[in-house]
Amino acid sequence: MTGLVALDAGGRVPPFEQVRSQIAAQIAAGYLVDGERLPSVRALAEELSLAPGTVAKAYQLLEEAGLVHTARGAGTRVVRPAEVPDAVATAAHALAAAARAAGLSADQAAAALRDAWPA
Repeated sequence: MTGLVALDAGGRVPPFEQVRSQIAAQIAAGYLVDGERLPSVRALAEELSLAPGTVAKAYQLLEEAGLVHTARGAGTRVVRPAEVPDAVATAAHALAAAARAAGLSADQAAAALRDAWPA
């Protein structure tokens, strides 16, 4: 999977964010499909001449966003997000509007949703 990411070494965007955003965009566009295995952290770091920790940070952020899943022995694989039902999207927009009106940040609104989620 050579050429997965193209870095702009002189750019203002940190390398981990360039890796994260380009992989996320490829997943959203359907270029990377559900179940597809991404290169190992070390392999991608070597290909891009980055420290492995930089690629690991990008992969961690992708996992937190639900776009990939890493399992020992199986590597990191793409998890194509499911379509969000209209009712959920409408509720999310209402939550965002209420949070903004209350002066909350997106992180604070997300925390409120996590707190409301049954364990």
